[in-house]
Amino acid sequence: MTLPDYHLHTRLCRHAEGEPRDYADCAVRVGLREIGFSDHAPMPRDNYDNWRMNQNQLDEYVEWVRRAQRDYPQLTIRLGLELDYLPGLESWIAELAGRYPWDYLIGSVHYVRAGWDVDNPEKRAQWDREEPREVWAAYFERLTQAAETRMFDIIGHADLPKKFGHFLKQGDEEIYRPFLRAARRSGVAIELNTGGLRKECAEIYPGKRFLALAWSERIPITFGSDAHLPTEVGLGFSEAHRLARACGYTQFCRWAGRAALPESLSPTE
Repeated sequence: MTLPDYHLHTRLCRHAEGEPRDYADCAVRVGLREIGFSDHAPMPRDNYDNWRMNQNQLDEYVEWVRRAQRDYPQLTIRLGLELDYLPGLESWIAELAGRYPWDYLIGSVHYVRAGWDVDNPEKRAQWDREEPREVWAAYFERLTQAAETRMFDIIGHADLPKKFGHFLKQGDEEIYRPFLRAARRSGVAIELNTGGLRKECAEIYPGKRFLALAWSERIPITFGSDAHLPTEVGLGFSEAHRLARACGYTQFCRWAGRAALPESLSPTE
């Protein structure tokens, strides 16, 4: 499999299983040549929520990835991190970005406001008290801010609010436009995240309407499974490849040392 899987988690985030070597082992067995780890970064306050590592675990995470790099020389293994963007956290994000020689940083939005991470199964009842279009608008306003910071290399799961089946209605695609223009100006890529195929929305993040607009804005792409189990490495990549080609993409990006490495996207995967 020629596509790299750049969105892998570990048990340090408290809602995944396994260590990097477990994911590397599965990657070799399914024929991947390159993977990258991007576990959830700590927040300035530990236990901000229950799905990320604490500050004192960041060194351990990096050492785990380094060990996997040594133990699996047949694989290219990249060191990344998934950071939540919240207004006011820019200095913290900059501090984390400077701690290690990351290969890439994924910027994600989970919170549309304090206390509500819209994809959290424990809080999905909140959707019943919300107007979905307003949630989408708030989410994309924050995602646009994330792109405008130029602090990230990749934007993660860019239409996450659909996770539980709350899709943006056809005709409301203009909500995407400010983000896509900000992404184009900043040079940030978006990932085709196949984790959505395993959720209630049963669709890759982002969907075809979004991705077609991203292609029209010439936004670079990369790929990730959002694996929380070793057996999920590379899942759905054939579907992601077909989606990218159907939307017009003929290139994708690999990453090393926070530099994008464009590569041709083969006609078939």
